[in-house]
Amino acid sequence: MEKVTGIGGVFFRSNDPTALANWYRDMLGVNLVPQDADGMPWMQEAGPTVFAPFAADTDYFGRDSQQFMLNFRVADLDAMLAQLRGAGIEVSHEQAMDGIGRFARVHDPEGNPIELWEPAG
Repeated sequence: MEKVTGIGGVFFRSNDPTALANWYRDMLGVNLVPQDADGMPWMQEAGPTVFAPFAADTDYFGRDSQQFMLNFRVADLDAMLAQLRGAGIEVSHEQAMDGIGRFARVHDPEGNPIELWEPAG
């Protein structure tokens, strides 16, 4: 059976795509979509990617209308949270799961939840 080799992109609606793309670049280091052949898209580091549909009535993402939540791996959760807090971004849902890692949640300027994950080990 042929299989996909990874996630090639994440696409979602935005009220202000330029401002939101700039926020992801400035706060999380996700490069903007290249505008020409010389530009480089965001290149993620190799590591685990969890693909997990949730029950339709989950409250894990926040608001009922939220159909997805981004989860980004980070090397140093404490450093990332200090950086975000320094920029005035509220952090919530800090937790640790034995054998899985540590998590925290922030929201982008349009209210989309973003989970940050420092994998265990």
